[in-house]
Amino acid sequence: MITTTYTDFRTHMKGYMDRVTRDADNVIIHRGNGQAVVIMSLEEYEAIKETHYVLSSPKIMASIKKGEKEIAEGKLPEEFNLDEL
Repeated sequence: MITTTYTDFRTHMKGYMDRVTRDADNVIIHRGNGQAVVIMSLEEYEAIKETHYVLSSPKIMASIKKGEKEIAEGKLPEEFNLDEL
């Protein structure tokens, strides 16, 4: 994770954005008023949003927990093939 000031970010914006997209890095930009913002790639943002959606859905989480329990008990569908994963 990279940290910088607003002024430095504004001066070197292209370089910071290239690092975010190329290296999957995040940039924290500190503003003069004590606040900060984070720049991240769209791919990372979408992954975070998807994870939040899954974790906040009781139905999806129940299904995941049921599947984990079945796997722990050795209950796999007969047509299950690890090579397909």
